[in-house]
Amino acid sequence: MGKLDGRVVIVTGAARGQGEQEARLFAAEGARVVLADVLDDQGEALAKEIGEGRAAYVHLDVSREDDWQAAVAAAKRAFGKVDGLVNNAGILRFNELTSTPLDEFQQVIQVNQIGAFLGIKSVAPEIEAAGGGTIVNTASYTGVTGMAYVGAYTATKHAIVGLTRVAALELAARGIRVNAVCPGAIDTAMSNPAQLDPEADGEAAAQALGELYAKLVPLGRVGQPEEVARLALFLSCQDSSYITGQPFVIDGGWLAGVSVL
Repeated sequence: MGKLDGRVVIVTGAARGQGEQEARLFAAEGARVVLADVLDDQGEALAKEIGEGRAAYVHLDVSREDDWQAAVAAAKRAFGKVDGLVNNAGILRFNELTSTPLDEFQQVIQVNQIGAFLGIKSVAPEIEAAGGGTIVNTASYTGVTGMAYVGAYTATKHAIVGLTRVAALELAARGIRVNAVCPGAIDTAMSNPAQLDPEADGEAAAQALGELYAKLVPLGRVGQPEEVARLALFLSCQDSSYITGQPFVIDGGWLAGVSVL
């Protein structure tokens, strides 16, 4: 038996990276998974690979409330209910805070912060109607600390941690647990944009990334999206039945403190 047998879970940003690995793992653990993204070709191919009856793809711009309503309706048509959500979709922009254009700052807020809010608003009533379930929001280790040159991103991730706590308080009586994963450096296109550039030297970029995080992270390496997916699974199944309203940092020890060695 899988840890998510009988569950129906929407995963946003599911076409690649952490979302892809969450979708794969949740399906392997018995869930029927609704893959939501704006990368239609990749999302549809992944849903087909996971298998008809186990996965369905839906186009979703998380910053649009009408897209959320359509995605929830599509999920119910496909699988009859929704009782889980992983708010994974997000974007990152690098810029000095005082040089950040207003439209760039607002774009990051729209996707990261408003996207998570709309996910909770749109899906929580369906989870309650299904008898309860879980919501996992993707924050970041920058949601509990600061990081230079990612001011917009950091602000939204702090907001998601706060939103998680409020949602947990308000939704507990409805049978809904809400928690957040806070990844550090993870080996995805967000941390390593060279993965998306066909002209880039992917091997050299990966080596440089590895050398950087070997120095910064106590465990000596960059994290893998599969590791974040396993944390999201824990927070979405009965193994975490007495946990709600909490941010879980998964960063290889990066925030543990300062090493003198």
